[in-house]
Amino acid sequence: MDSPLSSHTIVVAATEQVSCPLGEEAAILNLKNSVYYGMNPVGARVWELLKQPKSVTELRNTLLEEYEVDEVRCVDDLLALLETMRSEGLIEVRGAAAGA
Repeated sequence: MDSPLSSHTIVVAATEQVSCPLGEEAAILNLKNSVYYGMNPVGARVWELLKQPKSVTELRNTLLEEYEVDEVRCVDDLLALLETMRSEGLIEVRGAAAGA
């Protein structure tokens, strides 16, 4: 089906959703399936960053700057979150960054 996400993959929030901040968290409504999703503070930060197309590497770098987290764990957790978001139709894959 879809190829796995990599550090060069460009992702962006899907257009068929609405979201709002809830304190440090966020709520997202997928307009295709009418399902609500809740994001913890880190997930909400990723969601905020996804308002503009970003590579997985850009997302990782921002999270490493803003949070005290091991790089391997950050990458693993970020890829898992993005794969879940993609499978739920919350993000779109826009290809790969130059040099990939």
